[in-house]
Parts: sequence; structure tokens; C-alpha cells
Amino acid sequence: MKKPLLITLIILAVLLLIPAVSFIRWAFQEKKPIDVVILDKTVPTLDRMGHRSFIYVMTNGRFVKGEKGGSYSAAKDYYGFVPLRPVREKQFKKTDFRLTELIELAENNDALYYADTYGVFFNDWYQGIKKARRSRKLYGGLNNNDYLLMSEMKKRDKLVLVEYNTFDYPTAGLERFKTEELLGISSTGWMGQYYSRLDTISSDGAPGWMPALYRKQYREPWTFTKSGVVLLKENSIIVLEEGSHLASALPLIVTSETYAGQFNVPQEVAFTNSFDIIDAGQNSVVSEFVLKTTPAGDSLLADNSLKAVFPAVTLEPLVQRTFYFSGDFANNDVPCWTARFKNFQKGGKALLYSDNENDPRRFFWLFYKPLITKIFTDYQAGATGK
Repeated sequence: MKKPLLITLIILAVLLLIPAVSFIRWAFQEKKPIDVVILDKTVPTLDRMGHRSFIYVMTNGRFVKGEKGGSYSAAKDYYGFVPLRPVREKQFKKTDFRLTELIELAENNDALYYADTYGVFFNDWYQGIKKARRSRKLYGGLNNNDYLLMSEMKKRDKLVLVEYNTFDYPTAGLERFKTEELLGISSTGWMGQYYSRLDTISSDGAPGWMPALYRKQYREPWTFTKSGVVLLKENSIIVLEEGSHLASALPLIVTSETYAGQFNVPQEVAFTNSFDIIDAGQNSVVSEFVLKTTPAGDSLLADNSLKAVFPAVTLEPLVQRTFYFSGDFANNDVPCWTARFKNFQKGGKALLYSDNENDPRRFFWLFYKPLITKIFTDYQAGATGK
């Protein structure tokens, strides 16, 4: 055999051996049984982006369903809005918590994860129709049964994780009030989003309905073109543009050295998904959102009773089993085929994210994945050790 051919075959063998060994190492990890109730009401497509990355973390960490012992499925193991095949027929079903099964669910499950309660609206489901800020709701909002299950889980000191937009539209006022009281959190009603371009022409720019809302409030034209952050509350809008109001447009999640060490997360990471602004009350603040505002940006926020720093992750301080994530944390585009490889992040890092601190992909791999893994590892170890 010629030497170049032999070298090529050796290289190919090594390339095939590495993922094989990684898969075997994953498969032979000790399984961690934990029963989780997952709720995602915002599933307008079959990719199930709103909770898929959470399923990735559970699968990769070898967290399995308690009785059955199998891995969690993004397509099957959740409550909420369920699109049906074929997608072109636009059929769907809704799987909700029934009042009669709430006690049984709370007794038989270890954890609760409300990934997204916003819902699906007419313009989300029927693609191609002219977009507006809001259209007719097909399904969504946190309801009374959702609240009651959360309450029952907390009474039993189970693990409860709740995400962004739980309190706000389209959740009704009564459910919002009860949930805020249950979690000890107050919502300001303000929600925000980073845009790489604030013009409305670019595919990744601001939505086309924003300029009209801005003109109505400020009696000025929409002239923003750079990157920035837009904050919304009912019919109010604040635009923070890089250069004028922001020294750097990307919002940051900043974690103290103590909590960073406890949850295996970096002290600073960029975040590009949606977020809401809350008052943490008596909850411990694990991480904070930081907007790098200029003096002009600070003044604009102060005019609306807002600050450039606000909670990103809060933790109930007594039992320490209830978390609130003030951002759309679980909405990440991850390569699901890598979930069954152990330590793929180390060997295949170049395929996943870069060393650029502004790379938005870093949030999942450096913050969300280790955070969720640590929370569930600690809880599962404590539950099985009782």
C-alpha cells in the first residue's frame, strides 16, 4: 500500500473513531432519573425552538424520564401548542393541564419548566400574511391551571424554573398578579430586544410596525439604522441606538464571582434574545442584565423610571429551588445531533461558537447549558439522597 493512501486511511479512521468513542462515553454515563413537566405554548413550527435547547441539555447530561428511563423528546414530552403534520394543512392541538390532574402531576414529578407561555398568534401560524405588532391569539398566556400547578410544585419544594414573559401579555391580569405574588417578583411591564440593525428594511432589522408607534409617541421620524435595543411597554417605546444611547449595543448578562463559580458560568456573556425587566423583590439575584448606556441613554431610561442594570436570573432565597429567567433563555438554535456525544463542546468547539465575546452562540454553550446542568444535577442528587 502506498504511503499517502495509508496516511489518508489512518486519518479517516481517527476521524471516525473520535465521535464513536464520544458516543460510547455518553451512552455509558450513569443515567439521572428526573421527571420534568415542560410547558411551551409558543411552538409555531416543527423545530420547537422554544424548548429544544432545554431537551438538548437534558439529553446530553443523561437526565432521563424517571419510570421509563428514556431520553426526553422535544416533539413529545411537553405541554402546550402542538403543530401537526403535514404542516401545510395548518392543523394543531393543545395539550393543557387539567384541573383534575394537577395534584397527581405535582406529586409524581420532580421539576417544572415553563419555557414559554406567550402563545401562537394568527400571523405566526399563517406565514406570509402581513405582519402587525399583534394579531388574533390562537392560543397562549399563563392560565389559572398553570398557576395552580406551579403553586402545588412549590408547596412540595420541587424544582421550579420559569422564563421570560410569564407575567405579561397575553397573560390575564389576575393570573399575572397571583404569579407575581407566588414568585415574589414584580413585573415592570417593560420588555426588550436587541437588533443588529434598527432599520426596518434589513431581514434582521426592527419590525415594520415600530416606526409608526415611535412617531405616535415622539412626533419624530424613525431615523435609526445602527444596532441597538428596543424597549416596549403597552403603547410606549424606547429606542437605544449604539453610538447615541449605547456605547455597545449588545446586552450583557453579568454574574458575580461567587455565583459564577457556583453555577459554572462566565462572569460576562452577551445575550441577543428577548428579555423583560422585573423587580426581584426579596429574591436573590444570581445574574443581571447590563445595558452599556451613555449619559444620553441613562437619561432616556430615567425618564421612564428604568435603569441600565436589572435582574436576569433570580433565585428564591430560602428553599432555593425556584428560579426565574428574565430572558428567552431556552430559545437557541443548537445542533441536536451532537446531544449524544460526551464533551463534544470541547473537541468540536470551532463548529459551535467562536472566541469573539460578541458571538451570540456563546450564551447557550457557556451560560445556559452549564446553568441548567448544574441546577438539575444538584437537585437530582439531593432528591435521590433523601
